[in-house]
Amino acid sequence: MNRSELVTALAERAQVTRKDADAVLTALAESIGDVVAKGDEKVTIPGFLSFERTHRAARTARNPQTGEPLEIPAGYSVKVSAGSKLKEAAKGK
Repeated sequence: MNRSELVTALAERAQVTRKDADAVLTALAESIGDVVAKGDEKVTIPGFLSFERTHRAARTARNPQTGEPLEIPAGYSVKVSAGSKLKEAAKGK
């Protein structure tokens, strides 16, 4: 399902216009992005998903073509965890 199909599905289920559904989806994505960018708290949609910024330590890796070591600097990543309802849906229940 792409964004357009998701907006259509949301509009039908919530009985709102596609424009309103798109605005809500955009606002949700921006809000989650803002909280994750700050990194001081976790965003949780109970039973569905949680988003959290994590720190990755610096490490040494190898170039797969040459085998030369590469230094990868420390940085941040996002951890996304599925909630119980989403896990059950994935099982087909």
